[in-house]
Amino acid sequence: MKKTYKLRNLDCANCAAKIENGIRKLTDVTEVKVNFMGQRMILEAPEDKFNAVLEESKKIIKKLEPDVSIDA
Repeated sequence: MKKTYKLRNLDCANCAAKIENGIRKLTDVTEVKVNFMGQRMILEAPEDKFNAVLEESKKIIKKLEPDVSIDA
């Protein structure tokens, strides 16, 4: 399952890379791309684990970049 989310308050490409690398370390993530210019995140994970991966991704984003939020 693959979904695209709008990110708010993503300040720089380095922040996007930090978020992408942090989420990529989750075991059930198939693919993640964070685009600074588009302010978007593409997240791919198995359908039965997608909601858990999304929640873990939100926690990682809050930990790494507290000002960034996801429009889900």
